[in-house]
Amino acid sequence: MAEEEPVLVLTEAADVTADMVITHLNRRGVPVVRFNAADIGTDLTISARFGVGSTPMTGQLRTSSRTVDLERVRAVYWRRPAWPGFGHLPDADAGWAAAQVRYGLGGTLHAIRNCLWVNHPLRNAAADYKPAQLALAHRTGLTVPPTLVTNDPGEARRFIRDHGQVICKTLRWTPYQRDGVSLTSWAEPVQADELDDTLRVTPHLFQARVDKAADLRVLIVGRRVFAVWIDSDLLDWRRDYSALTYSVVDLPDRLEKSLCAYLDHFGLASGSFDLAVDHAGELHWLELNPNGQWGWLEERTGLEMAAAFADLLVQGDVDVLAP
Repeated sequence: MAEEEPVLVLTEAADVTADMVITHLNRRGVPVVRFNAADIGTDLTISARFGVGSTPMTGQLRTSSRTVDLERVRAVYWRRPAWPGFGHLPDADAGWAAAQVRYGLGGTLHAIRNCLWVNHPLRNAAADYKPAQLALAHRTGLTVPPTLVTNDPGEARRFIRDHGQVICKTLRWTPYQRDGVSLTSWAEPVQADELDDTLRVTPHLFQARVDKAADLRVLIVGRRVFAVWIDSDLLDWRRDYSALTYSVVDLPDRLEKSLCAYLDHFGLASGSFDLAVDHAGELHWLELNPNGQWGWLEERTGLEMAAAFADLLVQGDVDVLAP
C-alpha cells in the first residue's frame, strides 16, 4: 500500500492503550487519523456517497486536523469509541439523535471495505455472546467447566447441588450505577439457598468452580501469541491488580492452534482469552474478550504487544476484512 494511506483509530479521548499503538505507527511514518464518535459536529464531519459510478461508496471523514478519503483507508483500529449522549436535549430527541449517529456515522464506517479491521465492530459483537463462546470452545477441543445459563431458579439450584462449588458471572459487563455510584460485578460464589424467584427476570450464568492454581491471559494479534501467567489467590483476579504477579509463558502448539482457529471462526484479527489453570496443570476455558485490555501487561512483562498491533495495522498480516 502507498505510504500516504492512513490508519483510522476510533477511541475515546483518554486511551493510553491506543496511545501506545499510535506511538509505534508514528515511528513508522504511517499517517494516523484518530477520532471519537462523540466528536460528531464541529470536530468531526463525515460525507459519503453511494450508488455513484462503479464504486460502492466514496466519501471523506474530516476531523479538526485531518481529512481522509474513506476509500483510501489502510486499516481501521476500532478500540473503544464513546458515542455522544446529547444530554442537552430532551430524552426523546437525545435518543433519536444518538440513533442517527450510530447508524449514520457508524454505518458509514462499517461500510469501509478492502482494508484490515482490528476488529470490525459487527464481528466483535458476534463474538461477545458467552453462550456462543462456550459452545465454540467445546467444539474446538478446549476444556469448558460445566456451565448453566438459565432464568429458572429450580434448574439453578439443581446445578449447584450437582456441582457443589459454583460461581455466578455476568453474561456481559455493563456500565451500572446505584445512587450515583459506579458499581461493577465479579465472579462470585453462590449457594442454592441464596436464589429466589427474582432470578426469573433475566438469564444468569452459573459455572462449576475450577480449583485454580493460576490464571492465564492470552493475547493474539494477527498470528502473534502473547501468553501471561497470572499468580493470584483471588477468585476473580480483576478485583485487585496490586495483588498479582506475572510471568511470560509459552503455550502448547495445540492450544495456540485452537485459539487461532477460535478467532478465525469469528473473523477476528485479535482477541484476549482468559483461561484458568488447575493444580494438575490442566487449562480450563473462561472467556474471550474480542477487544480486551492489554496495555498493563506490556508494562509489567515487557512483551511488545503495542508493536505487534502496529505491525498488523501497517501490513495487514491476516486477511480480516469487513463482513
